[in-house]
Amino acid sequence: MNPKSKFVKVRCKCKNEQIIFEKASSEVKCLVCGEVLAKSTGGKAKITVNVLETL
Repeated sequence: MNPKSKFVKVRCKCKNEQIIFEKASSEVKCLVCGEVLAKSTGGKAKITVNVLETL
C-alpha cells in the first residue's frame, strides 16, 4: 500500500481536463459544466470520469 497521495488529471464528458486530488474529502465537480468528477468515500475518492494520467 502506497501511503503517498497523488494528483490525477481527468477528462470530463465536456472534454475539459482538470487536475484533482486522489483522496478528495468532498465531491469534486467540473469547473466548466458542473459534472461530478469524483465522490468522497472516506479514503481514496471514487473517480467517475476518465483518468488521463497520475501526477
